[in-house]
Amino acid sequence: MGLTRQYLRYGPAALFGLVASARGNAAFVALRGERGRCVAVPACEHVFVWDTRKGEKVLILKGLKQEVSCLCPSPDGLHLAVGYEDGSIRVFSLLSGEANITFNGHKAAVTALQYDHLGGRLVSGSKDTDVIVWDVINESGLYRLRGHKDAVTQVLFLKEKNLLVTSGKDTLVKWWDLDTQHCFKTLVGHRTEVWGMALISEEKRLITGSADSELRVWDISYIQEVKDPDEPESKKSKGSSPGAEENTEEDETLELDEHPEERLVKCSKVGSIMREGRDRIVTLATDRTGKILACHGTDAVLEVFSVLSEEEVQKKLEKKMKKAKKKAKQNSEEEPEGSVELSLQEEIQRVANVRASSKIKSFDLILSPKGELKIVLLLQNNIIELYNLNLSAQVPQAVRASRITIGGHRSDVRTLAFSSDNIAILSAAAESVKIWNRLTLQCIRTMDCEYALCSLFVPGDRHVIVGTKTGKLQLYDLASGSLMETLNAHDGAVWSIALSPDRRGFVTGGADKCVKFWEFELVKDESSVQKRLSMKHVRILQLDEDVLCVRYSPNQKLLAVSLLDCTVKIFYIDTLKFFLSLYGHKLPVLCMDISYDGTLIATGSADRNVKIWGLDFGDCHRSLFAHDDSVMYLQFVAKSHLFFTAGKDSKIKQWDADKFEHIQTLEGHHQEVWCLALSPNGDYVVSASHDKSLRLWERTREPLVLEEEREMQREAEYEESVAKEEQPVVAGETQGEIGLAGKKTIETIKAAERIMEAIELYREEMAKLMEHKAICKAAGKEVPFPVNPILRAYGNITPSAYVLEVFKKVKSSELEESLLVLPFSYVPDLLRLFNEYIHLGLEVELLCRALLFLLKIHFGQITGNHMLVTVIENLKKTTISRVSEARDVLGFNMAGLQYLKREIEAKDEVTFFADATDRFEEKKRKRKKKEKMVLAVL
Repeated sequence: MGLTRQYLRYGPAALFGLVASARGNAAFVALRGERGRCVAVPACEHVFVWDTRKGEKVLILKGLKQEVSCLCPSPDGLHLAVGYEDGSIRVFSLLSGEANITFNGHKAAVTALQYDHLGGRLVSGSKDTDVIVWDVINESGLYRLRGHKDAVTQVLFLKEKNLLVTSGKDTLVKWWDLDTQHCFKTLVGHRTEVWGMALISEEKRLITGSADSELRVWDISYIQEVKDPDEPESKKSKGSSPGAEENTEEDETLELDEHPEERLVKCSKVGSIMREGRDRIVTLATDRTGKILACHGTDAVLEVFSVLSEEEVQKKLEKKMKKAKKKAKQNSEEEPEGSVELSLQEEIQRVANVRASSKIKSFDLILSPKGELKIVLLLQNNIIELYNLNLSAQVPQAVRASRITIGGHRSDVRTLAFSSDNIAILSAAAESVKIWNRLTLQCIRTMDCEYALCSLFVPGDRHVIVGTKTGKLQLYDLASGSLMETLNAHDGAVWSIALSPDRRGFVTGGADKCVKFWEFELVKDESSVQKRLSMKHVRILQLDEDVLCVRYSPNQKLLAVSLLDCTVKIFYIDTLKFFLSLYGHKLPVLCMDISYDGTLIATGSADRNVKIWGLDFGDCHRSLFAHDDSVMYLQFVAKSHLFFTAGKDSKIKQWDADKFEHIQTLEGHHQEVWCLALSPNGDYVVSASHDKSLRLWERTREPLVLEEEREMQREAEYEESVAKEEQPVVAGETQGEIGLAGKKTIETIKAAERIMEAIELYREEMAKLMEHKAICKAAGKEVPFPVNPILRAYGNITPSAYVLEVFKKVKSSELEESLLVLPFSYVPDLLRLFNEYIHLGLEVELLCRALLFLLKIHFGQITGNHMLVTVIENLKKTTISRVSEARDVLGFNMAGLQYLKREIEAKDEVTFFADATDRFEEKKRKRKKKEKMVLAVL
């Protein structure tokens, strides 16, 4: 075997510069029992929990690779369900920060998550148009509901009934009966996508938000039994006002009852509330109590409404009736009888508008017992803002309580640089320059700047220079964090800057077709005795095209300039005479670098290729297809012919310029990578992306073998292809409204393989045992039986016990899918083993679940197999007896617990588990507060 070159692997070290990603939603979470202080936000593939009072990160819920798309805290506040772009859902414990449960069912990004009021079930909606109901306690999927024709935008459980409401971009709102798992009603009163929904007035009203400025309000009434069609419907006591639209012709086709005989709910439109925003709804939600409703569009304004309770509505009606009677007496008219009605605007009152500092992406509300509303806003520009709104005030005004900004830039970072000591990192964006400490990842300086495009540390690391889009060079002093000097360097954008190898000056290239040479100098200020650093323009090189990138050769003899005409021109520095032209790229060269020994130049272009050239004669050594989109940045590792490239395909790749080989891909960013920087010692790479994150990559001591890397890549591609394969068809299941919750993944295939291996081992051991018995019989004495090493590792257990151990280790959420890919040849043995286990009373619940599923999917083959008749008969007896025993035990335990509860309540004269007196007092307090607030508003 020939000698292979050894490379060292670069691995992810940290993610920083990110406050929150705008993809998902923000949610208040209860940490250490305190609500309204901590907020969970998506941060690329992780979830950050911020303490809004201190402005500190208190918890990181670490994800895998996929970006977070949705968050939902559990009702008890102990868990957080997180949906991802690949359709997976993970449930994290907020106490330990660990992911306890993983659900795989969706094929596309999760767009909506909701717990039921007890927290036992979780429903998810996705871009793949499916809705899946999950059992959180059993850690398994219950069923998949199909019906929407486009992405699902919102899902809501109804507490009172076992019903589910879903909305989608297909303009429909669907009502599902979860007892029978079918859609029994579809609302079609929307002309455009339904972007949000909320339930108010104790789930007697539904509010939907669409692409216009209307919030449509629907009355919900539960129908216990099917009414006589001749019986006239009771008239609604809800009127309309000038702002509330009357039911128009669209009401005639408002409901499509797919199963009219099973109609459970009547839903009729009562009018509309007009928003101030003219664009589409982005988020529409209520607080936990349902008293406050808020919504926002694609702008920076959050509109907050107050919803009156039934008692408040009744009081208002009485007042209105008194006024009407008084007016009638004055005008000597007849007294009105029951004609007084409240308009929608009086029932759902506008409280205030909250104007944020930038576009709002999502929000969450929490109403404190004192009547103060806390609002957290997740903004588009990497900011979290917390507002307080005092509802009891005469004119409620939102006051900004805190703002988390220090941890990142407001816009995309376009340039990065490392200091010469490998410790400080410079990042610059459209509004600021930040200096970060690589060890602590803390921002140590923030300085305002114009739109930055390129940057460098001045030798000595006490100053930095930034080139801007307006053609200026800005010099900053790091000690004071102040702007020392601004020079108008170019008439167009300064696209590139490069420090000279002698460290006495630098060169810049701009959109004005000029390359300018600069030297550092010390000048004396009139105001100060000490000299300060400045920049002096010494030479200029005029060209025919815009300059995109400039680089010095290490011996400072040559200058490489990439131009807009897709060529790279090499000039002698001393005379500025033309030396070489490197042509071959089909689109402009956006980045390039020269190796430490000056023999190679690598160029990266918008045509997605990287070309490696010799600097002696300008010959192209190799052209590499590097990225799936433009190559944005390229840099050689110090003292080597290895280089890194960053692309708009969100990947960073390492290459060998001698062997022309791709070494490794650094995957982590979720959107375009704009730039990267290598530390002078080559141990660290820092990269910046459109996803607002900065990532630090570290060179590890782990050797990287190219063959192994390729093998791992092939395995990953195979796993991806498995996930994209067609799902296996379940016998007896039609492709209708309902389906299995899970999906085929590499984990379910591996679980099925483990079950198959265990059954094969069981068969072998049984055959060996029979053989051993025959040998013992022939010998007339006991011969020692050789124990299988696997069974010995499990503590000398029997083969059948080993199969049960393997079966128990299959994740609850993957059980059905694993059994679905299990060939039928293994099922007879499995059924016999199930009979044995259930007879002994082992894992009755798990085995019954698996047994019923196997009977469902292999019904025809099982019933047609005469060998299995006795097995099924035995299973029928043992299963019924064991399940009744389990039911009796549960019933006995429940009765015992209820008895103990009654005993304790009688003894302490308090209610157990929930202190009713406290709850009653709190309700009383809230009612009084609300009355005061209503009176103040009136």
